[in-house]
Amino acid sequence: MSGYSERAVAPGVVPAPCASKVELRLSCRHLLDRDPLTKSDPSVVLLQQAQGQWLQVDRTEVVKSSLHPVFSKVFTVDYYFEEVQKLRFEVYDTHGPSGLTCQDDDFLGGMECTLGQIVAQKKMTRPLLLRFGRNAGKSTITVIAEDISGNNGYVELSFQARKLDDKDLFSKSDPFLELYRVNDDGSEQLVYRTEVVKNNLNPVWEPFKVSLNSLCSCEETRPLKCLVWDYDSRGKHDFIGDFTTTFAEMHKAFEEEQQAQWDCVNAKYKQKKRNYKNSGVVILADLKLHRVHSFLDYIMGGCQIHCTVAIDFTASNGDPRNSCSLHHINPYQPNEYLRALVAVGEVCQDYDSDKRFSALGFGARIPPKYEVSHDFAINFNPEDDECEGIQGVVEAYQNCLPKVQLYGPTNVAPIISKVARMAAAEESTGEASQYYILLILTDGVVTDMSDTREAIVRASHLPMSVIIVGVGNADFTDMQILDGDDGVLRSPRGEPALRDIVQFVPFRELKNASPAALAKCVLAEVPKQVVEYYSHKELPPRSLGAQTGEAAASSAP
Repeated sequence: MSGYSERAVAPGVVPAPCASKVELRLSCRHLLDRDPLTKSDPSVVLLQQAQGQWLQVDRTEVVKSSLHPVFSKVFTVDYYFEEVQKLRFEVYDTHGPSGLTCQDDDFLGGMECTLGQIVAQKKMTRPLLLRFGRNAGKSTITVIAEDISGNNGYVELSFQARKLDDKDLFSKSDPFLELYRVNDDGSEQLVYRTEVVKNNLNPVWEPFKVSLNSLCSCEETRPLKCLVWDYDSRGKHDFIGDFTTTFAEMHKAFEEEQQAQWDCVNAKYKQKKRNYKNSGVVILADLKLHRVHSFLDYIMGGCQIHCTVAIDFTASNGDPRNSCSLHHINPYQPNEYLRALVAVGEVCQDYDSDKRFSALGFGARIPPKYEVSHDFAINFNPEDDECEGIQGVVEAYQNCLPKVQLYGPTNVAPIISKVARMAAAEESTGEASQYYILLILTDGVVTDMSDTREAIVRASHLPMSVIIVGVGNADFTDMQILDGDDGVLRSPRGEPALRDIVQFVPFRELKNASPAALAKCVLAEVPKQVVEYYSHKELPPRSLGAQTGEAAASSAP
């Protein structure tokens, strides 16, 4: 059994629901012994290469006096299939405070690989190398990867114990608890290690959080093993006892408001002592389950993405008959409106079963009376403003240009409010069935800024996102106000937006980008916004709506 520092080791970060993330778990074997009187106190530093430079990402805890450490700290890293992500693991005999790099730390070896290699192998063991490529004896490092992009939440656990065996001659035991997951092959994976409670046979350990993926691979009947130890500063901890349970057993006990406790049994004592009962009792004092759903959960649960396109037809775009106009139609070179429209639309239409887009215009004089309109159907069918697929929108846009007179001003609040009314009708269903995206393509700063801010703040309470793409070379500085990245957007009355629903992108910064890169940038925040909305409303994916697992189950000790 390896030693470790006395403080609790923080569990892996609870994964963000929208990112593709991978958990990396580390262990080493046969490390070099750099300490003359004791064994090495190893820790591992994770570095990632960015633009040719190695940058430190994270560091494990220090495991005291061990040449075969199993680290409790979990590295959580973003995974991108389309990128070569170079990683380096460096092992040190640590002399400074836990978690801090010290100049006196002794280098025990390193290993370089790519995240793709780890993911492909799932479990990778490599030799550790010293400087200049020399082997560090028989030292090896093992990295185990787990995909957590499909996790379904995390759990808060709090353990305590009563009447533990006293292992110390002149004082009471210094107990800590380790929680292991039993894998399919029978091996055991350390999930969490508590802090040490000094001189106490009735310890109360600090609560901790762990993802269900880490705890039980999202299989609630998977065996879990808990071990209790008496801490020894030299790494020779005394075994007090253990027990086996499952997350399903723990959760059921709290749902039924029963006390969850287990005998902490030392098998050797049980064999030798006829009247032996246990070496103490471990009590689960609290359990809170938090379901976390991903963007993909909602999409696969039946949530549709409805996209509305709003196009700027103000006079500042220039006469479409002039080749310098932003609306000029060149059969060999799509204009910026078409490039942005197609790049985003081709992505969004995959998430809408009927693949129909509402296509609106603003800022033009329209037939038959040629009055200025800030909300008109570009197919000139006020009863049905939808077009068949993104190609239908392109055709409606091209057919619309010769029929309207570009005018002004640039007012977008009416269209935001129109889409918000559709989103409000969806909200009343109480289901995660439809989410609305409004794509606004404009060549300048909006002139109805106050009304636009008011409309966005109201829409922030609805299943809706607003994407604004600025085309042309205008100064879009004031448009950044609408994007809440630099602070919370407020209405003219001072009411804050419930959440950030606006993404503003100047097209000129992506003019030379591929359509895929353009779409990736423009739509980057939408998955997060979808999850934030439904999480705030406590709405699970439709396929999970009948389940009751979303509510937390808890009990006092």
